[in-house]
Amino acid sequence: MRKIYILLCLISLILSACRKSASVNDDETTPVAPVNQNGLVTTSTNFPGADAAFVLTFDATKGNKALQSYTGDIYIYTAVITDKSTGASDWKYIKSSSFNTADAAAKMTAAANHTYQISISPRTFYGVPATEKILKLVMLFRTADGTMVGRNADNSDIYLPIFESNTLNVAFTAPELLPTYNPSPAVSIKTVGETLIVSAVSSKAANLTLSLNGLSFATANGSMTIQGTAKFTASGPQEIKIVATDGTNTAQSTFSFLLNGTVQTLEPPAAAKQGVVFLNGGKSAILTLYAPGKQNVYAIGDFNNWQPVAAQFMNRTPDGNSWWIQIDNLDPAQEYAYQYLVDNTLKIADPYTEKVLDPDNDAAISSATYPNLRGYPTGKTTGIVSVMQGNAASYNFTASGFNRPDKNNLVVYELHLRDFLKSGNYKTLTDTLSYLTRLGVNAIELMPVTEFEGNSSWGYNPSFYFAPDKAYGTKVALQNFIDQCHSRGIAVIMDMVLNHSFGQSPMVQLYFDAATGKPAANSPWFNADPTHPFNVGFDFNHESAATKTFTKNVLKFWMQQYKVDGFRFDLSKGFTQKNSGTSDAAVTAWSAYDAGRLAIWKDYNAYMKSIDPNFYVILEHFAADDEEKELAADGMLLWNNLNGSFNEATMGYNTSSDFSRAFYGLHGFTKPDYLVTYIESHDEERTMTKNLAYGNASGSYNVKELATALKREELAAAFLFSIPGPKMIWQFEELGYDIGINVNGRTGEKPIHWEYTAQPARKTLYNAYAHLISLKKNNSVFTTTNLSFSVAGNIKSIKLIDANNTVVVVGNFDVVNQTANVDFGSSGVWYDNNGGDPVNLNGTAYTKILAPGEYHIYSKKLLKD
Repeated sequence: MRKIYILLCLISLILSACRKSASVNDDETTPVAPVNQNGLVTTSTNFPGADAAFVLTFDATKGNKALQSYTGDIYIYTAVITDKSTGASDWKYIKSSSFNTADAAAKMTAAANHTYQISISPRTFYGVPATEKILKLVMLFRTADGTMVGRNADNSDIYLPIFESNTLNVAFTAPELLPTYNPSPAVSIKTVGETLIVSAVSSKAANLTLSLNGLSFATANGSMTIQGTAKFTASGPQEIKIVATDGTNTAQSTFSFLLNGTVQTLEPPAAAKQGVVFLNGGKSAILTLYAPGKQNVYAIGDFNNWQPVAAQFMNRTPDGNSWWIQIDNLDPAQEYAYQYLVDNTLKIADPYTEKVLDPDNDAAISSATYPNLRGYPTGKTTGIVSVMQGNAASYNFTASGFNRPDKNNLVVYELHLRDFLKSGNYKTLTDTLSYLTRLGVNAIELMPVTEFEGNSSWGYNPSFYFAPDKAYGTKVALQNFIDQCHSRGIAVIMDMVLNHSFGQSPMVQLYFDAATGKPAANSPWFNADPTHPFNVGFDFNHESAATKTFTKNVLKFWMQQYKVDGFRFDLSKGFTQKNSGTSDAAVTAWSAYDAGRLAIWKDYNAYMKSIDPNFYVILEHFAADDEEKELAADGMLLWNNLNGSFNEATMGYNTSSDFSRAFYGLHGFTKPDYLVTYIESHDEERTMTKNLAYGNASGSYNVKELATALKREELAAAFLFSIPGPKMIWQFEELGYDIGINVNGRTGEKPIHWEYTAQPARKTLYNAYAHLISLKKNNSVFTTTNLSFSVAGNIKSIKLIDANNTVVVVGNFDVVNQTANVDFGSSGVWYDNNGGDPVNLNGTAYTKILAPGEYHIYSKKLLKD
C-alpha cells in the first residue's frame, strides 16, 4: 500500500512533470507535485493549505482505473506526511478506523462522469496539532470493504503537496501536467520546430518569468498570471521553468520532458546479443534489448548521469524487434548501473543482467554474505537497476575428472539456503559440505536462486533469470560452491522456475495492461490469463518463439557459466497452451495427455542434451502416466511423490499405505532410471510432524513418542533406498525435522535445528540414512529390473535379484507384532545387513514374528557398505 515515490521530479517521458515551489525561507530543493494531477486528483484551489477548506476530486477513469466501472460508495483512505514523519512512508493521522470497513467521515460524494468529491480542511479533517507542519496528503480510494482500490497508474499511492499560506508559490496551469506516477503524454511535442503554449499562476502578485532551457520566452511584472509560447529548437531534454519574485521572496517550479530524435534502423555489430557484450577489453559495451513494437528506447545509467541523451538513443534492428547501442570509453574495472527508458515512460532493468541493485532490499544483505556491494544510485533513478562490468570477477573452476552419478544411483538432497543455515549463504554452505559428504548424498538440489522479489523467499517468485539472488551471495561464491561439490563427487541441480514470472520482471513490465492488472495481449512472452490451475505470477507462453528463445538462453547460460549438472523444472506441467481452466476441478483435464506440452519439453530436452548429453533434466510434472512415459523415454526424469503413502505407514495406519507407485513398472517405464521417488520435498508436510501429532499407538508402543517416531522414519527409509531408481530427500529429513510446513506461513522462515545432530536418537537416524545410502550406491542389486514386491499391508517386502546377489527387505509397519511370511526364493544362509544374526532357511519360506517398526535387509552375500 505504501509504495514510496518521494522523488516527484521526472525527467522523462514524453511528458513527465516535476515541480519545485520554494521561497527564500524554504528549502529550494524540495520537490512539489502539480496541483492538478492530470485529472486523477484535482483541488478547487491552486495552492491547497493546511488550515483552509478545499474540495478534492478523484476521477475514477484515471490512474489505475480500478474503480472506473464501480457504481457503489467510494471512500478515501488517507493520512498526512508532516514535519514529524521520518519519510514519505511514515503516514500519520490516518483517516479511517480500518482499511476493510466503511468510514462515514471518509465517504466521498459521487459527481458526474465517475468523479467523486470530498471537502477537506486538512488540520481539522485529520486532527493534526497546530504545532505540527503538514507537508503532504497521501491517499488512495477504495470500496467499503477495501477489495477494490484506486491508485496511480503504477498502483502507487497518491501524494498531494500542502502549501504554506502567506508565502509566495507558483504553479503551471497549462499544459495539463502529469505527476510522476502517470506518464501518459499530455504534451504532444514530437519534433523540432513545434511550439507549446504555457500558462502559470502565482499565489501573490509578483514579477513572473517563463523560460525554456534557461532562455526566457515570456515575462509579466506585478501579476498573478503569465502566458507564453515556447518553441523547441533541438532534441533532447526540455525544461520549462516559471520563476516568481516579489522583491523579498522567490518561488519557482519546473517541468521537463524529452524531445526525441529520429530512430535509426541499423544492423547491430556481429558480436551483439541480448543483454551486454563487451569489446575492446571491456572499454566498450553493446547493449541489446528485445522489445518489438516499442517506439524508442534510451540507455540511461552511470555512463550518462542517468539522463536520456542523444548519444545513448538506441538504434532499432531492421526486423523491428530489438534495440541496440554501443557505449564507449568505459572503465573495465568499474561497475556501471544502468536501465532502459522505453517509450519515454518506462524504466526497466536489463532482462539479461547478471546483477541487479534493489533500492528496497539491498540494505538488508550483510557484508559477510555479499562483500563490497555497491550502493544504489539514489536520487538519480527509481526501480530495479542492472549492473555491468567489463572485467567482472571470474572464477576458475578447478575440479577435474568429475563424473556425474548414474541416474539410477542418484541420491539428491534438496535444500533451501535460508532455512538450512543461519547465514543462508553459499560460503557457509560450502563449509558445510562435509556434513552432506558423510551422509553420502551425491547430488544437491538448490531451491531457486535466480533473482526473486525481496530477500526472504522460497524463490518461486522470480524476476531476473541470469542473476543469482544477492541474498545468498556473489556469483563467484556460487561458482566456488559448485566447484567444491564436484571435487567431492557431488552433482549440483538447480531448481529452475520458468512456468511464470512476477511483476518485478522487466519482461512483464514491458507489455502490461495496468487497467486489468495482466500482461498485455501483445506480450511476446506471457499469456494474459494462465492456461492451467495452480499458476502463480504471470504465465509464460512456451509456444511463443520469443519465450522459447529466452528459455534456451537461460538454460545455456547456467549450464555453461556455472557448470550446473541438472535442472529441476518447477511446475513443468504448466508448460502448455491447452487451456484447462484455473479451478481446482480443472486439475484432471490439465493432467491429461497433452501432445503440445510433450512437444515443448522434447524440444527443450533436445536443446539441453545438445549442449551436454549427460545433463539431468528433472520435471515436477505429475501428469498422466502415458505422457510421463514418453518424457522418460526421451531421457527426462520425473518427480514421484510418495509422501502420503509413506507417512501413513510411519504413523502406523496401513489401510491406505501402498508403496507400489514407487516402482517404475507401475508407471509404464521400461527401467527405474527416470523416476525420482521421495518421501518429503519442500512442498510436503514433514512426516515427523504428523508422526508426533497423529501417530498410532498400542499399549506401550506409541508413534507419538520421539524415539519411536524416529525409528519409524528409519523403517521407511530402508524401503525408500532399497527400491531401484533415483531418490531425493528433503533437508534435515535425515534428522527427523519436525517443524510443520505451515509454521510462520507455508513459505515463511523456519527455525534451524543443527543441535539435532547432538541428540542421540536423531544422530542414530542420520547414521541409518548414511548406511542405507551407502548400500544403495555400492551394490548393483539396487539398480536391478528383476524384482518383486508386496508393499500394501502392514508387513511389506521387496525382493531384488541381479547376477551378483539377491536382497529381500522386510518390515512391520504396524504398531503391534505381525508375522511375516515371505518367499525368499532360495534356501540357505541369508545375511542381515543391519548387524543382526544371519538366518538359515531350509526352504524358501521366511516366517518370523516382527515387532512393530522392525525391519531387515537380507542378502545372499553381505552387501558392501
